[in-house]
Amino acid sequence: MGKSLHHYDMISHGDRILVGVSGGKDSLTLLWFLNDRLSRIPIKYTLFPVYIDPGFPDGFADQLCDFTRRIGFDLRVEKTEYGIQAHSTANLENPCFLCARLRRKKIFEIADELDCKKVAFGHHKDDIIETFFLNICYSGNISTMRPMQFFFNGKISIIRPLAFVDEDRIKRFAERKNFPDFINSCPYSEVSKRKEIKELLNQLYQSNKKIRGNIFRSLRNVNPDYLL
Repeated sequence: MGKSLHHYDMISHGDRILVGVSGGKDSLTLLWFLNDRLSRIPIKYTLFPVYIDPGFPDGFADQLCDFTRRIGFDLRVEKTEYGIQAHSTANLENPCFLCARLRRKKIFEIADELDCKKVAFGHHKDDIIETFFLNICYSGNISTMRPMQFFFNGKISIIRPLAFVDEDRIKRFAERKNFPDFINSCPYSEVSKRKEIKELLNQLYQSNKKIRGNIFRSLRNVNPDYLL
């Protein structure tokens, strides 16, 4: 994580950083490390963890608040019905796309309210690779998430400090720290296009352990002379 933070100059002294917490191992690991490193570095910043509750029945917002409180944070929970709205018959778009768009919009609004110029998400190396293939297969374009992206003419930037970290490594860390396992109640959580891409990529990774690293390096080694 330190490599990505330094390479992209993600965090500066005095930053107010909204941390998007979803309940997954990735965002919990991100929050833990961003907090832990404060005792070992010369710069200081302030973290504001936020959870956008999509409104599905049997949510875990209370349990997530209990966990973040144990590591020293008062989690802000923004209750919405974005998930229910995205899966309703009135929605003609892809439900995952609409839900993600609405949650991202709310995150930006809260960041502005809290005067946070940076928003940290727990996306890791595998998320970036999977997004690359999702966009090729289902959007017809070559693009992916960037470790650092600027929005609204630079007013707010999204940072992804775990961009260089393999998902398996995050899993092992979360297990070692006994992070709770929050169950995603979204009806699409087990049948998403991202899950299909992940399974296809895992087949490739099993055939050759160098493939994951080669794909990730290719995202920074583009030869436009050999593209249409």
